[in-house]
Amino acid sequence: MSQTTDAAKPAAAPPVPEKGLADEPFDENLWLEDIHGDDALAWVREHNARTDKALVTPEYSALEASVLEVMDSTDRIAMVSKRGSWYYNFWRDEANPRGLWRRTTWESYLTPSPDWDVLLDVDALCREEGADWFWAGSQFLRPAPGTEYRRAMVALSPDGGDAVAYREFDVEARAFVPGGFELPTAKTRLSWLDSDTLYVGTDTGPGSMTVSSYPAAARVLRRGESMAQLAAREPLFSVPPDHLSGGVSHDSTPGFERDVAYDVLDFFNSRTYLLVGGDWVHIDVPDDMNVSLHKQWLLLRPRTDWTVGGEAPATYAAGTLLAIGLDAYLAGDRALSTIYAPTATQSLQSWSWTRDFLLLNLLEDVSSRILVLDPAAGWAASALDACPPLHSVDAYAVDDEDQDPDTPHAGNEYWLVATGFLTPTALLRGTIPAAGTATPAGPAAAVRQAPSFFKEADYRVEQHFAVSDDGTRIPYFQVGPKDLRLDGGNPTLLGGYGGFEVSRTPAYSGAVGRTWLQRRAMVGGAERGGVYVVANIRGGGEYGPSWHTAALQENRHKAYEDFAAVARDLSARGVASPAHLGCAGGSNGGLLVGNMLTQYPELFGAVSCGVPLLDMRRYTKLSAGASWIAEYGDPDVPEQWAFIKTFSPYHLLRAGVTYPATFIWTATSDDRVGPVQARKMAARMESLGIPVWFHEALEGGHAGAGNNAQAARLHTASHEFLWRALTGAA
Repeated sequence: MSQTTDAAKPAAAPPVPEKGLADEPFDENLWLEDIHGDDALAWVREHNARTDKALVTPEYSALEASVLEVMDSTDRIAMVSKRGSWYYNFWRDEANPRGLWRRTTWESYLTPSPDWDVLLDVDALCREEGADWFWAGSQFLRPAPGTEYRRAMVALSPDGGDAVAYREFDVEARAFVPGGFELPTAKTRLSWLDSDTLYVGTDTGPGSMTVSSYPAAARVLRRGESMAQLAAREPLFSVPPDHLSGGVSHDSTPGFERDVAYDVLDFFNSRTYLLVGGDWVHIDVPDDMNVSLHKQWLLLRPRTDWTVGGEAPATYAAGTLLAIGLDAYLAGDRALSTIYAPTATQSLQSWSWTRDFLLLNLLEDVSSRILVLDPAAGWAASALDACPPLHSVDAYAVDDEDQDPDTPHAGNEYWLVATGFLTPTALLRGTIPAAGTATPAGPAAAVRQAPSFFKEADYRVEQHFAVSDDGTRIPYFQVGPKDLRLDGGNPTLLGGYGGFEVSRTPAYSGAVGRTWLQRRAMVGGAERGGVYVVANIRGGGEYGPSWHTAALQENRHKAYEDFAAVARDLSARGVASPAHLGCAGGSNGGLLVGNMLTQYPELFGAVSCGVPLLDMRRYTKLSAGASWIAEYGDPDVPEQWAFIKTFSPYHLLRAGVTYPATFIWTATSDDRVGPVQARKMAARMESLGIPVWFHEALEGGHAGAGNNAQAARLHTASHEFLWRALTGAA
């Protein structure tokens, strides 16, 4: 399985740091940072060819085809969003790899084969324009009262990355608007002000973007104006270039129209402003507060404990949800209502407004729970009975502005999306009757059920807790065969993330079922099935913001200690042993498994590391890396580089160490993390004689896949590599 090569380029001297900055260690692979350079791409193509030669067999191709069958299945749920009387969906399958933007009616959606009105065929657009467009979403203009949604700004990416082009689209004409709004490819943020005006933050030249590569200013763009006119106009709102981003959006809610500006200082700190009488008025809360506006309400969720008030101050714990009237708060009132308070085992993940109620999506030891809050009754809360144990269930409004007189409880309907590791996803729809109405609340009705792609009845889901180095209990999910032997011989895949307050919750994956769970191999003289494990380590949001902040910056090691504790617990319980335990992660999860590779190599037999951060000395200078300083720290600051270098896998590699088999994969078009950290890591491993596989998709953005075929390839390649390494397959 090993693949090595001599360095293709002479070593380059590291940049000379500015006075007062931390030194940069010697880096022989700086030439690989030229993302589209001829030499660098030649290196990529050579490594891709080697990996393909080693990876692709008839058995592998059959497995990849089975994954693509899952992803292209026409029986999977077509999730929809309601706009007016239409239900919109974006769909990819075998016949439409780039996808169809389409819509249907509710009556048709309820049938086994809805009648879809195709608005935009992206594959046909690519053929017509000779371009490689990838769908990146749409933003509708709110229509005049009594009329249907018609105009939208459609986002298209030329390579699957975050930079997109925007074009105005007419859904009734099923065509782009001749002479309509059109913005070139950039990391643009926009908002409709009215039918002839946009608020736009985009790349208009020097000074218009932050060092994190996002818009630093918002300007007004009127119909018929050029990009040159936009660039010449004074910003409506701007932020310093060392902030993450800034922009303006228009809230067009009838009766509550307002302009909102945001200054995102870093990933977790921001300031929100309202345009009042021509001036921007700051909503005076701590910078790390989550701020949410809805009609007359201001909702606040502190990320750290918050003390507020005058003579009798009150302290609110991190993760609490608070409510107050917006006008009252701006006038100085601090009589906040605590509408949700977290516990040691429960946290708030998200919320959604229906017309009259507020839905809260919670996690209780990483299993879902849903509350319905009634602001008209003093925020009285009731539980929605829709959440089985060890499952993920999310509730959100169908259309809080629905005024359909023929629909009972219009505006108070909600979607439920329910899933579990062994439970194919289901879509349900329910209503929340107002107090005193004749129609009582009933269970949500099933609308769509995803198909089964493997024999779920042969497996079981369990939750266990490992104990980390500092005594913290770390939950993890284990999915494995019912006949699992606890003798350490089972090929086991451990996944995790542990960053940015992202929670890893139960979810069905037909692809994981086919490429891992249902595979069988002879290991240690016995036939074994795959075991799939998800670790809920600190740095994530499973237990609220404090679970995240516990592993920030100088405490980053706690996330890695947690993951290592789960690995040890799997061995101690007899589920796996190091030779049969692999780990996989992408993006921040790639940094996670990169640290498993370099700091805990004795715990694993194989590592799959995708679209990763790995060079933590230069990550702020690569792609959008500067935007993550709040998460990891600033390596230019000597005091911070002192702790960052302790979790920089690129700098932790050592000669003479026995490392697990490693597969590093990335994408050329990833304009978020970028491909160069993966390239440099693989090149340094090769120079040290460490076996490594490498593959770089030439398009697909940070996901590494712009269509289902690419997604199936990456998923299968990662799992095939791990399976061979952990089972001893040729």
